[in-house]
Amino acid sequence: MVLNYVWLGLFVSAFVAALVQALLGDASVFPRLMAALFDSAKTGFEIALGLTGMMALWLGFMKVGERAGMIGALARAVSPALRHVFPGVPAGHPAQGAITMNLSANMLGLDNAATPLGLKVMQDLQTLNPQPAAATNAQIMFLALNNAGLTLIPTSIIAIRQTLAVKQNLAGFNAADIFVPALLVTAVTLTCALVTVSLVQRIPLLRAALLAPLALLATLASALAWWLGSLPASEAALWMGLIGSGVIVSVIVLFLLTGALRRVNVYDAFIDGAKEGFGVAIGIIPYLVAMLAAVAAFRAAGLMDALLHAIAWAVAALGLPTDFLPALPVGLMKPLSGSGARALMVDVMQTYGVNSFPGKLAAIIQGSTETTFYVLAVYFGSVGIKNTRHALPCALLTDAVGLVAAIVVGYLFFH
Repeated sequence: MVLNYVWLGLFVSAFVAALVQALLGDASVFPRLMAALFDSAKTGFEIALGLTGMMALWLGFMKVGERAGMIGALARAVSPALRHVFPGVPAGHPAQGAITMNLSANMLGLDNAATPLGLKVMQDLQTLNPQPAAATNAQIMFLALNNAGLTLIPTSIIAIRQTLAVKQNLAGFNAADIFVPALLVTAVTLTCALVTVSLVQRIPLLRAALLAPLALLATLASALAWWLGSLPASEAALWMGLIGSGVIVSVIVLFLLTGALRRVNVYDAFIDGAKEGFGVAIGIIPYLVAMLAAVAAFRAAGLMDALLHAIAWAVAALGLPTDFLPALPVGLMKPLSGSGARALMVDVMQTYGVNSFPGKLAAIIQGSTETTFYVLAVYFGSVGIKNTRHALPCALLTDAVGLVAAIVVGYLFFH
């Protein structure tokens, strides 16, 4: 219901703003709005088309792992910890194994694997849903954890910074200096997401069975992060790619070999899973087009720029520091559009310099936040959920906390 009001509000506000501009003499505003709508529809279809191959690939391998018994074994292994965060999911349910694989892929920065695995999780959780049109508590918790955007190394951001540093003739530039700040911010957003949803769903978190695995995971992640942070940027990115890809490929081979040893027809299993993946990818097109169109209309009507100017005026009026304002558009755009936020980040780095405070802050924000409305549209759309309940408020609160945390951490490290 909340998503319905937000979607309607984006369109109505865009129309009102465009009407005012037209009355003031801007004859190009409605053609600009129409062009944005058509472009967004095309973009939504292209995104879904790109997902089709990845969904077919990964759900094919997941089906092999499921028939080989590996997904069930993984689910039983992580059940003691996950049952406290997802109390509505029975012990050993396949969703627990898929959740573990999705979160692992996210941490390793493997977006091409994380999204199909996440959609598989939503499908598995939907089998436990007594009201298929409304999101379950488990689906909302999973979405919130995904939306926190936890990634150990923001390799793509580091690569962009290194490229721009070369163009700007910066000698000895460390493109990975935003690594620790970005990791801290993602830890804050992950904690906020977990605590917020747990409070709404009345899930007690202070349990040894949950805190002990989380402490172990945090220790291992910190050790890996510390080691990678001690390496040159290019070498760290190389190792991160090797570790992430190596883990995923090893899991795939393990699924195939285990299936073969257990006399599973792995080829047929893969084909069956791939067929499911194709159907899921096609099914998200309406939801994706709907959300992208609303966001495009909001931007084309100039409301994003108006919001930025209003925030800048308020900050200046309160006498607060204003040198973070050039990077603020990245944070406001990221929940709406990942590609739009990336373009704004590059623009900030080119305008103010990749080694400037706004340039570094823009990189931290881009590397530690998530595209909330895209995630909502794709994940819930893949299983036909229309009532998202408290998912959107919790996600937007996490976004706000993450943006504030990024600004504070940026000041602590670079100002």
